[in-house]
Amino acid sequence: MKILDNSDKHLLPILPEIISKELGKNVEKLKFIGGGSFGRVYKAVLSDERTIAVKAYRVQGSQYEEAGQLKLLSANTSVKMPEVLFTYEDEETAILAMTFVDGQNVLNPIFLLKSKEQKRKFANDVVAGMLQWHNVTNDRFGSLGNPVYDTWYEYYKKEKQEPWLAALRELSDNGKFSKKKLQLLVEATELFNNLPEENTKPVLIHSDLNIMNIMADPKTLKLNAFIDPCACMWADREYDLFQLRNMWGDAYGLYETYKEKYKLSEYADFRVAYYGAMNEAHCRLGGGLIMPLWEILCNNRLKKEMRKLKEKM
Repeated sequence: MKILDNSDKHLLPILPEIISKELGKNVEKLKFIGGGSFGRVYKAVLSDERTIAVKAYRVQGSQYEEAGQLKLLSANTSVKMPEVLFTYEDEETAILAMTFVDGQNVLNPIFLLKSKEQKRKFANDVVAGMLQWHNVTNDRFGSLGNPVYDTWYEYYKKEKQEPWLAALRELSDNGKFSKKKLQLLVEATELFNNLPEENTKPVLIHSDLNIMNIMADPKTLKLNAFIDPCACMWADREYDLFQLRNMWGDAYGLYETYKEKYKLSEYADFRVAYYGAMNEAHCRLGGGLIMPLWEILCNNRLKKEMRKLKEKM
C-alpha cells in the first residue's frame, strides 16, 4: 500500500494533462470542491462544456475499488449515482474521474429549514433507493470480491470488532484514546456478543450513506444522487443503517423511515447504535475523518440503548 501526495501543489499542475489525455478534451476550469482523509475531489469544466468530478486518493489502488463499487451500486438502484469515466494510476497519482452530479450534500444546514412534508418525501426516496440494494443478496458475507463468511457475526467479529478493539486498547495504553470511551465499547461489545444472532442474508450495502453522501436540490430537498461508497460489501442490512443517524440524519427521519418500510430485528436499535460508536472510534485507526461532536452523539446514543437493553434483559 503506497501513500500518495494528493495536495493541491502536486495535483493542480498535472490533473489537466491527465484529464485531457484520457478524455481528449482540454480542461477550461479546475476547482477543489471537497475531500477528507482518503481523497480530494475537484470539479473540472471541459472544452466541450461537460462538467466532471475528479477524485485523487491518498492510497494507491483505491480508485479501482471505488469504481467497482459505483458500477455495482448504480446497477442496483434507481437513484442516480456518478458514472465512472476513467481510472488512472502512475507511481505518484491515483485518480477516478466521474460524471458530476448536481445538488448539494444534505449536511448543508439550509436543508434543515425545509418543511416536514419535504423531509418526509426525501426520507422515503432515500430509503426506497437503499432497499433496492438490500434486495440484492449473496450466499456469503464479506467483501464484494471475496465473501467467505457463513454468518454475519463471524465476519463482523473477525474483520472489525476484534482488530479494532485490540488497536484501540493499544492507543489507550499510549494515552491516545480515552480509557472511559474504551470501557464503554468493551461493555457494549459484551452485550452485543451475547445477543442471539439473527438468521440474516448477506445483502449489498453502500456502507457510508451518511448525509454528506446524499445529494439533493437545495430549493426543494428533492433527492438527486447517492455518492462516495466506502468499503461496500455483502453484509447484514442493519450495518448499513448507523450512517443514516450520523451527523443530523435524524432530523430527516431516515432511520425511522427505514424501520417503517422494513421490519428489523428485535435488538436493531442497540446493534445500530453499537455499529455507529465502533465506527467513530475506528476512524482513529484508519486515517478516517475524526469529528468529536459526532463521536459524543454516537456514544451517548449507545449508552441510552445499553440502558434500554439491560432493562429488557
